[in-house]
This record gives sequence, structure tokens and C-alpha cells, in this order.
Amino acid sequence: MTAADDLLDRAAAAALALAADRPWNEIALRDIALKAGVSFAELYALAAGKAAVLAHLATRFDGAALTAGAAADGEVHDRLFDAAMARIEAMEPHRAALIAIARSEGVLSAAARFPRTARAILEAAGVDAGPARLAAMTAVWARVLQVWRDDEGALNRTMAELDNRLKQMRAQLKKVGAGF
Repeated sequence: MTAADDLLDRAAAAALALAADRPWNEIALRDIALKAGVSFAELYALAAGKAAVLAHLATRFDGAALTAGAAADGEVHDRLFDAAMARIEAMEPHRAALIAIARSEGVLSAAARFPRTARAILEAAGVDAGPARLAAMTAVWARVLQVWRDDEGALNRTMAELDNRLKQMRAQLKKVGAGF
């Protein structure tokens, strides 16, 4: 891990801690630097705004999907399921903060990151992320996240939704010649 990665990891952890306690729109990058124990100038050099800190955090969460997908065997459905659930499980300890951030950012800002996560899930499962597949997985991810936000506990509703949406996705992609 590089010094830059370490600094950004600390900033991401600080951002989550702050977002759990106060509204995201009231948190400045300077607040994140202070909470992380890093100089504002150093953080700004790597992340010129809160969006960059969130992008780093998303990359870390996507890493969980990439690791799980690479380790998974079996059918494509199972590999996609495992990769998506690994990402959700990585997010789970930070549920309150992530929900608060998403609400503060608004739907469009949060959704702008969905295609990147969808690509990570597809690629982790060994599925080419062509345009139709990427669009379909992005839609699956958006719906699963919506269910996850309300599904506290064992994540049974989230897993059921993911399973159903992946089956629907596969059927729809097959109809347009982009199946797997």
C-alpha cells in the first residue's frame, strides 16, 4: 500500500465517521482531513473534494467484489451473486453513514457511481461488461441497493432481490442476444 492509499483510506474512514454523526452537506473536505489526522494540503493534493474521497471509498468496496468474484466457482449467476454480496457485505458496517451520504447527495450523484460498481461485479464474475450487460447490471445494482437500505439484519431481502434480479437480467439479456 502506498502512502497516498493510506492517506485516502484514512480520509475515507474519517468521512464515514463524520457522515454517521452529521449531515453530509455540512461536512467539508477540511473536516475530513482534521478527523483523519492529515494535513488539508496533503488530502487536497490527492482528493480535491468530497467526491474524490467517495470515489476512493467506492474503489475499496469494489475491491471486495473483485476479490470474491475471482475466488468464486460455479455458474455465472453464482459468481455474480457472490461478487455483489461481497460488495454489500463490505458496505454493511458503514450502512448508516452510506445511507446518509446517498440521501444528502441525491439520487443522480449517487447513481453516477453505479456503472463502475456494475462493471466490477461483472468483470469479477468473468463476464464481459459490454454495453447491454453493463446497463442491465447497473439496473440490478440500483434496485438491490434500494432494498439493502431498508433490509437490516441478515440481509435476506437483499439476497432474495439480488437472486431474482440476476435471473431476470439473464433472461432479458438472452432475448437481445447479449446473454452469458
